[in-house]
Amino acid sequence: MPARQHRAIGPRPRTGAPRPQPVRVTALGGGQGLSASLSALRRLTTELTAVVTVADDGGSSGRLRSELGVLPPGDLRKALAALCGDDDWGRTWSEVIQQRFSGNGELHGHAVGNLLIVALWEKLGDPVAALDWVGRLLNVQGRVLPMSAVPLDIEALVRGHDPAEPCRITAVRGQANVASTPGTVQSIKLLPELPPAVPEAVTAVDQADWVVLGPGSWFTSVLPHLLVPELAKALTETRARRLLTLNLAPQPGETEGFSPQRHLEVIADHAPGLAVDAILVDERAVTGGAFGVADLAGLEKAAARMGAALVLDQVARGDGTPRHDPELLAAAYDRIFRTHGRIGPWR
Repeated sequence: MPARQHRAIGPRPRTGAPRPQPVRVTALGGGQGLSASLSALRRLTTELTAVVTVADDGGSSGRLRSELGVLPPGDLRKALAALCGDDDWGRTWSEVIQQRFSGNGELHGHAVGNLLIVALWEKLGDPVAALDWVGRLLNVQGRVLPMSAVPLDIEALVRGHDPAEPCRITAVRGQANVASTPGTVQSIKLLPELPPAVPEAVTAVDQADWVVLGPGSWFTSVLPHLLVPELAKALTETRARRLLTLNLAPQPGETEGFSPQRHLEVIADHAPGLAVDAILVDERAVTGGAFGVADLAGLEKAAARMGAALVLDQVARGDGTPRHDPELLAAAYDRIFRTHGRIGPWR
């Protein structure tokens, strides 16, 4: 199916007319999914805040967390890299902080950005201030915040975690273990339970024009934000519009075999009070793509349960991989922002 021709994003202001204030967007998530949404959203606004999950316990982040008792820096680093300035300075720093050490020593596998973030945390003793300093160094277009100042663990109830006992429900702890389980995740909770939110993250949700949730690892990057009480309350009470972006394919381990509507049902089950204004779905993914031929009526019903309009668009790369195209995703976000209402004139 040929890609659609998209119009240029945003209206061209008339000569002499005052420029409209940029839309304020707060994006929630972690890992590659959040990086994808940030890469798209930065094309639309400079008023952009990323609120990042802090439950990673694998790789470089897991090692630093275990050795130093700090927040896992990896997902925060990826968000900063996605928001680096689109010039030589920004592109160079984006590559530098993503660079990993090779060799066989203790630095093997550590990302440069992880070490930089942790060094500033130790120096300043304030995770938010430290990330702001890194953002200034990188000339990021927006702001990156942790969702909590407390390192979190994810505990999931998984059916068939042990393939020898496919019907048994097992409690599986740790983001890396949950993400790689051969079983079917039923539900998750955070440990410690009822963790405190970073106040700046709550403010970002409260003051946004739009809050964007997803795409990303459904149980370990998207859902955790809904289990932090202060963030969940802010998401329910904010005057902002809320947009949920569905993944392009089921994820091996976490959501293997899930239909598109099952993804939405999981959100509604974990956050029954959350209303959503729009749900963005790649139309090719649900009409014969990674999800097969989806039950569109069932998908619309699941969206309606959340109070949302279902928006089908083309947002995937054209190479057949389950990755979002930043320009197509930005164009889809722009259409939704403009056609699904706003609070009033954007500030």
